[in-house]
Amino acid sequence: MPQTILYVDDDLALARLAERNLGRAGYTVVHAIDCQSAMAAIEKGGIAAVVLDHYLRTETGLTILRQITERQLALPVVYVTGSSDATIAIDALKSGASDYVIKTVGDEFWPLLESALAQGITTAELRRAKEKADQEIRIGKERAEVLLAEVNHRVANSLALVAALIRLQVSSSKNDDVKAALSETQARITAIAGMHRSLYTSDDVRHVEMDKYLETLVKEVQGSVSDAQGPSIKLEAEPLSLTSDRAVSVGMIVTELLTNALKYAYPTGGDGEVRVLLKRQPDGKALLSVEDDGIGLTEGDVPKGTGLGSRIVKSMAATLGSAIHYVPRVPGTRAELLLDMQV
Repeated sequence: MPQTILYVDDDLALARLAERNLGRAGYTVVHAIDCQSAMAAIEKGGIAAVVLDHYLRTETGLTILRQITERQLALPVVYVTGSSDATIAIDALKSGASDYVIKTVGDEFWPLLESALAQGITTAELRRAKEKADQEIRIGKERAEVLLAEVNHRVANSLALVAALIRLQVSSSKNDDVKAALSETQARITAIAGMHRSLYTSDDVRHVEMDKYLETLVKEVQGSVSDAQGPSIKLEAEPLSLTSDRAVSVGMIVTELLTNALKYAYPTGGDGEVRVLLKRQPDGKALLSVEDDGIGLTEGDVPKGTGLGSRIVKSMAATLGSAIHYVPRVPGTRAELLLDMQV
């Protein structure tokens, strides 16, 4: 199907030549003599490109060009001028023209005009195709994020249900060792559920805001593994984010370290405090630490209980490309982990 070109020029003789020459190139030509008739033709639709002459009877082509640009009409405009003044061409390009051609009396004008039109139309088509593809990508991304948020929501709810069932099992068990093991399992499940909950309530489903995640996590650990008379937890976390897989590893480490501290740091069951710190370091890393003022633990000590918590901490730290270090302090225990924020 022939593409329609709007040719704007108040010289009727040139308009007839345009119809003849551009017609041979396969175009259909619509003629306009001023701004009013040109904009009316554009608003009617079906125009593939505009050839716009500079000198018109009552105005210049720049007036029409600026109206096209202001209305955000995605039309390639080839600006035509008989003047050799470079400032006219520069003004036209700044105003939104895709190209310009110097009008001459020789035969080379029409081939140059045809080439500029073909280039302008092709570029406009590519731009529209790119915009359409970008829009489809945006729509697809938004749809995927909604679906992922829904998945995280359902996973979090399912894990919360499992944790609730374990809590019921704890309350019905008469064996203290079984109760302790189930409580620890509940805390681990709660840590993972909290990560998924953070994802579906976040604007970015790929990352977890660690300060908010840890705030929820320490409250849940406090409620699941200690009674009202036991040690309290104090959190100090700077705003920073991690990818979901790294966040769940950090959550598991904090859960295990807190669980151990709440159970073993203050064996008499008296009041005490366990402090969790997450702070950005000058070297681009982040420091995670859990400390207490209890009886103390040093690196290499034989773990109490089954030792499963220690193995989980070591394994999770390895997945983060780091390791847990115990810093000597009197009184109490301080466990530290450096996180690489560039990963």
